[in-house]
Amino acid sequence: MKLQDSVIAITGGGQGLGRAMAEYFATQGARLALIDLMPDKLEEAVAACKAAGGDAKAYVCNVAKEQEVESTFAAINRDFGQLNGLINNAGILRDGLMIKSKEGEIVKRMSLAEWQSVIDVNLTGVFLCGREAATHMIQNGDHGAIINIASISRAGNMGQSNYSSAKAGVSALVPVWAKELARYGIRVMGIAPGFIETDMTVSMKPEALAKMTAGIPLKRMGQPNEIASTAAFIFENEYLSGRMIEVDGALRL
Repeated sequence: MKLQDSVIAITGGGQGLGRAMAEYFATQGARLALIDLMPDKLEEAVAACKAAGGDAKAYVCNVAKEQEVESTFAAINRDFGQLNGLINNAGILRDGLMIKSKEGEIVKRMSLAEWQSVIDVNLTGVFLCGREAATHMIQNGDHGAIINIASISRAGNMGQSNYSSAKAGVSALVPVWAKELARYGIRVMGIAPGFIETDMTVSMKPEALAKMTAGIPLKRMGQPNEIASTAAFIFENEYLSGRMIEVDGALRL
């Protein structure tokens, strides 16, 4: 699939990795449907995509809300008349140990709200957006691809019971959907990033950042464009489906 004139929806497209991927695709002439909860960030991302040479529209949507997701993808289909790709990128963090104790006393437990909020956005949101994107692609006869953004934390990371569980679920959906949707000309792939240099990581304390980077065999953090170029490779290679690609500098071997 060529990125030129393809319509690609990106959740969490107003900032971070989502915006980086959108701007990268815009330079290739793609038409972007950017989905996020922050109108201001969305408008900035749309302007950046247009400046980079692509077309883009903003859609304010909570991916954890079924009705909002349904209406958003219906609007994308009306506005663009087609849908060739989806990147399920939106996600949140609510990190914390499942149980924390001090001198035999329980001082903190992960709350159900902290668990559920991450599952709702990071896993249920992926399901809802994937379902709606596939629905319109099938109805339109649009061939293309769905990419789920997971994380190397899918293998289990201390302090991330909720996040690791959600990302493991997101990864499991890749082969399931690849098998189910292949008959319609829809491929499904996943990307599991390692530590990527974003606004969130840049704001970390220097000593914490240095310690984290030291544990990466390549001794540096990944760049957002390295995730974007991986996504572009997936879209363009039409024999890729049902697999995860880990982009982590050999951190998880």
